[in-house]
Amino acid sequence: MLSVTAPARRSATYQDVMDAPEHQVAELIDGDLYLQPRPAKPHTNAASVLSMLLGPPYQLGRGGPGGWWIQVEPELHLAADVLVPDLAGWRRDEVPAFDLTEAYYSEVPAWVCEVLSPATMGKDRVKKLPRYGAAGVRYAWLLDPLACTLEVFEWSGGRWSLASTHEGTDECRPPPFVDVPLTLSDLWLPAE
Repeated sequence: MLSVTAPARRSATYQDVMDAPEHQVAELIDGDLYLQPRPAKPHTNAASVLSMLLGPPYQLGRGGPGGWWIQVEPELHLAADVLVPDLAGWRRDEVPAFDLTEAYYSEVPAWVCEVLSPATMGKDRVKKLPRYGAAGVRYAWLLDPLACTLEVFEWSGGRWSLASTHEGTDECRPPPFVDVPLTLSDLWLPAE
């Protein structure tokens, strides 16, 4: 009997990320390369508006406490993974400055936000969330612009716990950004 052995699987490398087409977002998770197109309108709007709402009070200290760096689509190098959350935030008392010689972020953020889309929500929940927690991220938001929901998670005791959920037009103060209210309806595009 002839035995057939499957060819050895080659783990993807950062070079594969660098070689990805410009019109796609490339991520490296557990040795696998993931490519996805740029996000659709509801996704882009939610991420853009959230950045606009968090930036002034938390990064600039205008109408809020300041003390944060808020970045859109940073490329995070966390252990062997290359992850691109929609938004990420670092506390300035923990990361007073970034290494400007690197094109990516090796500093672990305190908070990440993934804006869910039908094509990526499984990867965001199942593959990326555990890696964020293991790397030391303490808060993760999953924002769904089609369902108009926000799920807020906190990392504690080696696992994510659901801290709160919000929907529709709720006004909320989700951790870690509890000082200034967030009105969810600002994030959603109106239906045609």
